Amino acid sequence: MKQQNDAWGSVLMAAYRGADNKFEIIERDDGFISASVLSSRYFYDYPKWTKREQNSMHFVKGRILDIGCGAGRHGLYLQKKRFEVTGIDNSPKALEVCKLRGYRKTKRMSISEIHKFKAGSFDTVIMMGNNFGLLGGLDRARRLLKTMHRITSPEGQIIAEAANPYRTTRLLHRDYHRSNQKKGRMSGQLRLRVRYEKIIGPWFDYLFVSQAEMKRILAGTGWRIKQFHTDKGVSYTAVIAKQK
Repeated sequence: MKQQNDAWGSVLMAAYRGADNKFEIIERDDGFISASVLSSRYFYDYPKWTKREQNSMHFVKGRILDIGCGAGRHGLYLQKKRFEVTGIDNSPKALEVCKLRGYRKTKRMSISEIHKFKAGSFDTVIMMGNNFGLLGGLDRARRLLKTMHRITSPEGQIIAEAANPYRTTRLLHRDYHRSNQKKGRMSGQLRLRVRYEKIIGPWFDYLFVSQAEMKRILAGTGWRIKQFHTDKGVSYTAVIAKQK
């Protein structure tokens, strides 16, 4: 991602600097637009996390890869707990925010580039903030999960937060699901881009899946669901272990 179209990183930098009355815009390829005022939620410390997020950190072990580290809140927490954490993101400004906040080890890298890590480099991969969605689609997800299997140790695991697309009553979202199915895409395979002020980010696929769909995606990748953690919201957390 180039600096001039780093809309997502610009959102994080503006929020970090305390910008008031600024909006983060998410645009979907069917014309649906969501606008929200910049929020400090990207910088919440552990006490402000949901109970589900807090509990997910209890499963983390060893060397950690933080995929889509964003503003760094999960990696920074684990860093304070003396874990060795590597945060990756394809947004240069997001990584700048991480550095300003004290995140020690970051690398500009998209999820599609994780094959560059050596075999067995990590013990835990975290994909928080609904970042299971970065897997994008069925085929890409299975390919990347096989790569994660290679770059993690024999006892490697994934802690992933995901969002269930079917927990909605809005007709326009259900229509989008049906449109995706007709195109041969997964129902919750969103085509999105981020906009901030005059900055327009690139289009990308972002995947929302149910728990049953996540299980199907994992089939044949060397991974299995160990347990799910849910609450009253759309999001849930999966603890994913290697198959024996």
